[in-house]
Formats: sequence, structure tokens, C-alpha cells
Amino acid sequence: MVSSSTPAGAHGDPTRRDFLMVASGAMGAVGAAATAWPFINNLNPAADTLALASVEVNVSSLQVGQAITVKWRGKPVFIRRRTADEVKAAAAVKTSELPDPQADSARVKKDKAEWLVLVGVCTHLGCVPMGNKSGDLKGNFGGWFCPCHGSHYDTSGRIRKGPAPKNLEVPPYQFVSDTLVRIG
Repeated sequence: MVSSSTPAGAHGDPTRRDFLMVASGAMGAVGAAATAWPFINNLNPAADTLALASVEVNVSSLQVGQAITVKWRGKPVFIRRRTADEVKAAAAVKTSELPDPQADSARVKKDKAEWLVLVGVCTHLGCVPMGNKSGDLKGNFGGWFCPCHGSHYDTSGRIRKGPAPKNLEVPPYQFVSDTLVRIG
């Protein structure tokens, strides 16, 4: 005989109240997620930013000794096709003499040492150094010169003299073909 003092559902039998509690909780969770999604989605990068995530540059027209400036993520990027003398000079520098020690071989692709790709923003205060255009001052080391505070960079984009604490940044890049560089 079943005791009448035991309420229904106390022995594991589901009741209407149990169903309503589970259904209400599930609907509340769905509602909270639907409400939060626009705020979370707003944190994603904008479409125009995603479009600039990578850029492909045709470098077939660059002759040895020439350089171009392209935009990537709103920043100037210097692409220089270095001469054999520039490559030798950059490789010959002892890293112990550099304020921010880094070998030239670590800043270029192994099989493409004549190509140098750098973010063209001075690491001191964010100026754009000179040296990428024909006739620009290239500083004491033949690379780039930031006239704002006198930072001198060599032909590998390494800081050699002046207040800049770091070398010019090397962005992520790869050669898609012999004449096409993808930055980003």
C-alpha cells in the first residue's frame, strides 16, 4: 500500500511542475544567449579590417636597389630589393654590436635574401622613417633614417643609432610565387 502522505514525484516520478521548471530554465538560457549574442558579435573585427588582414603585392617591376611602400592594416610596409652589397653589409654586422641583436638571416626568407619586407614605423615614437624613396636620406648605415629624433636603421632594418629601442618589425609574409608577396 502506498502512503498518501508522500507527495507525487518524490520517488523520481516526473510531475508537471518538474517539466515546467526544466522548460522555463531552458527557455531562459536560450533567451540569455540570444540577448548576449549581438554584444559578443560586436567584439569581432569589422569587415574592412578583415579585408586588410592580408595583402598581395606584385614585385615583378622592382629592380635591384629599388623599394616600394604599400599599406597593410593601415601601416606602411617597406619592400626593398636589396643589392648584393647591401645583403653582404647586413650579413657582416656582428649582432653583439647591435642595440637589438638580430641576425640578417633571421629577418629575411632563406632563399630570398635580396628581398626585405618591413613595417615602416619607427619603434621610438611611431614615425615613418625616410629611405624608401629615391633621393631620401638613408641614414648613416644605408637603410632608413627617422628625422624626428634621429634613429638610423641599416639595410636589414635594424636599429644602429638613435633613440629607437627595437628594430623595424618584420611582418608575417611569404612569397606566393617569384613575383608575388603575401603580407599577413
